[in-house]
Amino acid sequence: MTVDQIATAADRRGPAQTEGRTRPRRHTSIVARRRRAFYMFASPWIIGFALLTVAPMAYALWLSFTTFDGISPKWHYVGFGNYRELFSDAQTWNSLGRTGLFAITSVPLSIAAGLGLAVLVNRPLKARGLFRTLLYLPAVVPPVGAGIAFKQLFDQNSGAANGALNLFGIDALGWLADPYARYVLIMTVLWTAGNIMIISLAGLQDIPRELIEAARIDGASAWRSFRSITVPLLSPVLLFQTVTGVIASVQTIMPLLLAPDPTPAGITALPQSNYLYMMHVFAEYFAFGRYGYASALLWVLFVLILVATGLIFKATSGVVFYNVDPEAKK
Repeated sequence: MTVDQIATAADRRGPAQTEGRTRPRRHTSIVARRRRAFYMFASPWIIGFALLTVAPMAYALWLSFTTFDGISPKWHYVGFGNYRELFSDAQTWNSLGRTGLFAITSVPLSIAAGLGLAVLVNRPLKARGLFRTLLYLPAVVPPVGAGIAFKQLFDQNSGAANGALNLFGIDALGWLADPYARYVLIMTVLWTAGNIMIISLAGLQDIPRELIEAARIDGASAWRSFRSITVPLLSPVLLFQTVTGVIASVQTIMPLLLAPDPTPAGITALPQSNYLYMMHVFAEYFAFGRYGYASALLWVLFVLILVATGLIFKATSGVVFYNVDPEAKK
């Protein structure tokens, strides 16, 4: 083989070998650029989560082991003293029991109301879009505005609720005092059922119409189709609404907005039926200045929410229908 032939063969092999050597490096470079782009776009959320969620939670955890009052520079480390006091505090257990009762009552009612409205506006009605908008509109109202509106509506002296009762010869009721305050609080939850309605409506429209029509051809009634087809296919949506509803109900501050005197000094004068767990936390923070004890209350609530969420998922694992197995490997 001549020198020219050897050079020609080397030139032919060169690009292939070069391409084989550079392809892994080029692939690595593309992966690195994509990884950098991902973290660059995700960095605002990561920084916000670290500064506005992780850091405050860590600070509250540290406070829960101290006697810090928010003002005085003198504080003492008490270890688990706040937690021991918490578990022996009757007011804590009473407020926690009322919060659990409120969640058990309000969450199913709000889900049922939202699902009922979704079924109603999913029918072929005239001006259906207008009805959907009007029913969803209360959910857009800020909680503070809704609380002030309900407080004026159920005022004992000048409220429209007692004005309507007077038309029928019924004496004015103290709606914002015991024993009626709890019912007004539940009404504020049902007021925002439009939010649940929109989510349920999206779930209803995702159900294949062929299944409903096949059930009707087989002679199934509307109720039987709803119970045997609609509800099972809507179970993931109902599970989502249950979990988020429980979390929102145990953290509600609406009793404070309905209070006659919504100030730290007046928080202890709340009706007992509306003195929920978060009201107890608010009182310990701002009325009594016990930042360490209140932080311990919040961390216990955080753990209870995690436990309650886990129990809900465990209890519904066999009744929630998924089109795709959520635990299947991709």
